[in-house]
Amino acid sequence: MPVQRLDFHGQPAAELRLPSGDRVVAALHGGHVLSWCTADGVERLYLSPRAVFDGQAAIRGGVPLCFPQFNQRGPLPKHGFVRNIPWQLAPEEGGDTLVLRRVDDEATRRVWPAGFEAVLRATLAPGRLCVALQVRNTGDAEWAFTAALHTYLRVDDATQVRLEGLQGRPRWDAVRDERFVESSPALRFGEEFDSVFSAAAGVALTLVQPSGRLAIAQSDACPQTVVWNPGPALSAKLADMPDDGWRNMLCVEAASIDAPVTLAPGDHWEGWQELRVLPTA
Repeated sequence: MPVQRLDFHGQPAAELRLPSGDRVVAALHGGHVLSWCTADGVERLYLSPRAVFDGQAAIRGGVPLCFPQFNQRGPLPKHGFVRNIPWQLAPEEGGDTLVLRRVDDEATRRVWPAGFEAVLRATLAPGRLCVALQVRNTGDAEWAFTAALHTYLRVDDATQVRLEGLQGRPRWDAVRDERFVESSPALRFGEEFDSVFSAAAGVALTLVQPSGRLAIAQSDACPQTVVWNPGPALSAKLADMPDDGWRNMLCVEAASIDAPVTLAPGDHWEGWQELRVLPTA
């Protein structure tokens, strides 16, 4: 089925639906994946009921794109600027991929004086979604960047969730500003959690909750995995998140943030994250 344009909370968006019933929706504002529903009708991404859809602010939930800066690690606005500007719907690729594109213009060059092309590809298969960000240097000078796919996974109850696969990985706990090697076979949640892990090449994480399991893989071009949940205290301070919103989300992010990536003119980089529903044991 071809990609369909639609209105989502008053903003232009695009939808791709497979014959199986799997569906992905992305907003043109920010090149932002908003929803991934599998054929069983289950929504797999968290979108805050208080998310702002004004065509200017970043949208809380889904898969925000962090580029060309992660968080406040640099002089640009938090998490860069591409999540706050309009993108364009690009031609389809094979009928299973929704493609959005953004290139530099006068407005972006006032913020970041670089020639670039950014392409978002959301590829669907039954029970599976792969989100990829590709960036290309279209200018005549090299530039450096950091990036992340800031994925908000929907969970039934964060206190009943565990995330497996990070045992033995170097970890920076941003809440406590501590560095250590993760010793636990499974991460658990309930208070504010904000950590950057060194990713293990070729190893998929597993999100386990009473309702099922989800495998989470990422490309080698993303050498870090960020795990974030605001917990009750911080969630109550976020204007675009319900006080108890932390219970229904967990961010597991594919990231390249510890060392900037440098692209020469004409070079490109691609990072991706794949989410796959696992069969019930």
